[in-house]
Amino acid sequence: NTAGCRTWALAWLGMASLCLGAARAVPAKERRRMEKPKADLALYENPDLDNYDLTLDNYGEILDLSNYEELYDYGDLAPKIEVGTLAPRPKDPAALLNLDTRTETPKLQPLSTTSPAPIPAQGLPSCLLCLCIGTSVYCDDANLEHIPLLPPETTYLYARFNRIGAIRAGDFAGLKKLKRIDLSSNFISWVDADAFCLLPSLQELILPENRLTALPELPRSIIRLDARLNRIHSTGLRPQAFQDLKQLQFLHLSDNQLEHIPAPLPESLRSLHLQNNNIQTMHEDTFCDSRDHSQIRRALEDIRLDGNPINLSLFPNAYFCLPRLPTGHFF
Repeated sequence: NTAGCRTWALAWLGMASLCLGAARAVPAKERRRMEKPKADLALYENPDLDNYDLTLDNYGEILDLSNYEELYDYGDLAPKIEVGTLAPRPKDPAALLNLDTRTETPKLQPLSTTSPAPIPAQGLPSCLLCLCIGTSVYCDDANLEHIPLLPPETTYLYARFNRIGAIRAGDFAGLKKLKRIDLSSNFISWVDADAFCLLPSLQELILPENRLTALPELPRSIIRLDARLNRIHSTGLRPQAFQDLKQLQFLHLSDNQLEHIPAPLPESLRSLHLQNNNIQTMHEDTFCDSRDHSQIRRALEDIRLDGNPINLSLFPNAYFCLPRLPTGHFF
């Protein structure tokens, strides 16, 4: 028995020696790796948060990101793309086949599937095409081909240096306050007969440098008519066209193709410009009443007939009531 116990004790000691040797044989690096989880677990069991009072003042002290790029280098994980350069080439061989295909920028779709039809320029209110200041509308040099829709309160319209070719009866419908229309230097060759006569407040109608061959009916409120530099013939004037215009003071029809002075003329007339026409003769009653030698027309002081093939000295009885002789040839 004594020998058996001694043999068992020696065997146990041998086994213990083998275990201790195996433990000593484990490298130090492996032992540290095995001990680290235990240390980390202890750290999270008792965290020290006393110095983690994060504010805007100590943000830079607690979180030091100065070496962030050194600690974490993502250069190998994602390709660098610079603004303004081409996108990196795809690695997919199938995608390489479409490298030369240009893709269009997607267009924004309207909220509604049906969009309103475009409104033509002549259908737009003039304040979208021109300049509206108070009750005055300025459409000069706006490449207009028609009279635009005007605000109902329009008093003065300036549409000079455009491409307007005709004036229709409805162009000024309902404009009760319209006083002045200036359509100088357009292409107007036609005016509807009643385009202006229904304007109760119209005082000035300015139409020089157009292509008119006739004049429409005018409202009785008209004070000034300027239709110089057109192509108006005497046949383009209605008989006694100006007789009933009791407020007309300025009638300028120079540089046209008139063959006769448009008599009778209203007593209110102050200025008559007919130079550079084709007038060759006149009646004795053109300016004065040959039956009333006491008549005096003090208002009519400005008559121009120069540039016409007429000898004014042949009609001495036509001027006796005038304060001044007409301007023209007396020979």
